[in-house]
Amino acid sequence: MPGERWVQVRRGGVYLLGSLLLGVATVLALPLLCVPRLARLWADWHRDRAARLLGRPLASRPAQGASRRRAAASGTSHALLWLPVNAVTGVAFGLPALLCVGNILVAAIATPLWWAFAPEARPRLFVDVPVTGWTTALTLGPLQILLLTALAYLGFPPFARAHARICLVVLSHSTNEQLAERVAVLTRTRADVLDAHGAELRRIERDLHDGTQARLVAIAMRLAVARQALSDNPRDERFLEDLLRDAHEGTEEAMTELRDVIRSVYPPILADRGLDGALTALTTRCAVPTRLDIGDLERVPPAVEAVVYFAVAEALTNVTRHSHATTAGVRVSRAADNLSVVITDNGTGGADDRRGTGIAGIRRRVLALDGTVDIDSPAGGPTTMTVELPCGW
Repeated sequence: MPGERWVQVRRGGVYLLGSLLLGVATVLALPLLCVPRLARLWADWHRDRAARLLGRPLASRPAQGASRRRAAASGTSHALLWLPVNAVTGVAFGLPALLCVGNILVAAIATPLWWAFAPEARPRLFVDVPVTGWTTALTLGPLQILLLTALAYLGFPPFARAHARICLVVLSHSTNEQLAERVAVLTRTRADVLDAHGAELRRIERDLHDGTQARLVAIAMRLAVARQALSDNPRDERFLEDLLRDAHEGTEEAMTELRDVIRSVYPPILADRGLDGALTALTTRCAVPTRLDIGDLERVPPAVEAVVYFAVAEALTNVTRHSHATTAGVRVSRAADNLSVVITDNGTGGADDRRGTGIAGIRRRVLALDGTVDIDSPAGGPTTMTVELPCGW
């Protein structure tokens, strides 16, 4: 879509200009960055920056102990190698972007004011065409803007991705690092799953105790009073009617609460209508107009379906409550044994799982199935959440 492409152009341009500045900074601070610890920190920051641009999960760090020390020792050589590579590639990829943006600004800002400059200092178009009159300014100026904008539109995204891939290739972890990271992720995920499971059990117990159980006790008391009233002579028919009506209403409310508890454990709509139907119902009920695109998913394990359902439900709730968006989209696709869910909105951005917006809960559910969650939500928007889940088991 054109709108998404322009977002990629903007992100690519910012990335390339940032790479130019960082390449120059690497050259200037090279003696300092040769310190192993600083080199690793510098390399890790670049790797995370490249991973965010490519929409890949951020590289985790080994947690503690020997695995962390082994990973640090192995990563130092990659980090030191990255210093000269970053200096060269940052300038090589960033300088064309700077020239493109700079010439667009010259054509857009300086050219209409050519008359205010001294003859020898007047702006030049297409590298060496001086602006000496309104004919040149009004013809070649817009033409230069159009051509350079088209060049940025076509070139910024692939150039930025190419630089990011070079970064990830040079800074790719060794087998030992990958194993150490994997152990750290599994350890943390297991602890999060156990914590989440315990919290979920406590929530269900609290909902049943404070809600459904309390209503059932009240119903039982009313029915006991009604049974006693039946033996009275004469009977108070109005009193009996009120008791039975209250008991009937309480029963319906208890059933509603019980259905809500069951739905929070495993949505019945998944069993009844499948993932397609469940997501269709979610997007239809969303207060923000939401477009749903589901590919051919084949057979998806029930646990994966539940995680996808809860992730989309929580994400759309965040869109409705916090984003101020006017449109949203959900795209679900499958490639081999990998299920991808992309939730987008055109809101104000700034989504952060540290703010208690439910993203942390989505991340815990996804990590429990060995999946990943990536969020791109710059201030001002748009927001894109990408969930990747294995589904080949």
